[in-house]
Amino acid sequence: MTALLIIEGFAIILLAVLVVGLLRSHAEIIRSLHQLGATGESETNTANFSNPRPRPTLDAAPDLVGQTLEGSTQHIGVSGTDHRTLLAFLSTGCTACVTLWQGLAEENPIANMERTRLVLVTKGAEAESPSRLGELAPRDVPLVQTTEAWEAYGVPVTPYFVLVDETGAIIGEGSSSSWGQVGSLIGQALADRASHSRSDDTEEMMADRELRKAGIGPGHPSLYPGDTAPVVAGDDSR
Repeated sequence: MTALLIIEGFAIILLAVLVVGLLRSHAEIIRSLHQLGATGESETNTANFSNPRPRPTLDAAPDLVGQTLEGSTQHIGVSGTDHRTLLAFLSTGCTACVTLWQGLAEENPIANMERTRLVLVTKGAEAESPSRLGELAPRDVPLVQTTEAWEAYGVPVTPYFVLVDETGAIIGEGSSSSWGQVGSLIGQALADRASHSRSDDTEEMMADRELRKAGIGPGHPSLYPGDTAPVVAGDDSR
C-alpha cells in the first residue's frame, strides 16, 4: 500500500513538472512572437476606417517630422494640402507587414486613387533595422522615420493606417494586412463621409422648409431677438 502511494506521488509530481514545462514553452512562444512584431491582428479583425478613434487632445492630425533613409531631416505636412494623405505605419520587424512591403515593391497600391498621397511611417532608426528597411522601402513613395509620430497618433497595432483629409481631420483608420482591403476601407470611409454630408444638407433644407411654412423666412424678426433684422431684397415674410 505504501509503495502504491509513493508511485502515485511520483506520478503527480511528474505531471506537475510537465504542465509547468508546457506553460513555460507557451510563454516563450508568445514572447518571441511579440518580439518579431506579431500583433494578433488579421484581415478578419480589422478596424473600420469610417470610425476614427476619439482623440480629445488632438485637434488636427500632426505633421510628420523625422529622418529619411539617408539620415537627413524631413518634414511632411498633412493639413492645409490639396490632397488626402494615407499614413501607413509599418515596421521591419512586423511579420504582418511582409505582404504590404512586398506589394509596395511591385507598385504604388493607391496610385489610382484620386487626390490621395501615400506616406510610409516607420519608427526611428533606433527601433528599426536600417539594412532591412533599405531593402524593403520603395524609392518612389515618401518614407519618414519618426517614433514621435507613432506616439502622437496613438498607433495601437502594426500595421496601421490613418486617412487624413485636406484640412488635417482624421476621417478613417484601421489595421489590415493587404493593400486590397486598405483600398476598400478608404472607399468606404469616403462614401460614409459623403453620406453624412448629404444627410446634414437634407436636415438643413427640411428645417428651412418648416420655417417657411410657419411664415418665417430670411430677415424675420424672430430670428434676431433684440436686434434689428437685416433688410432682405424680395422678402415678403414680414
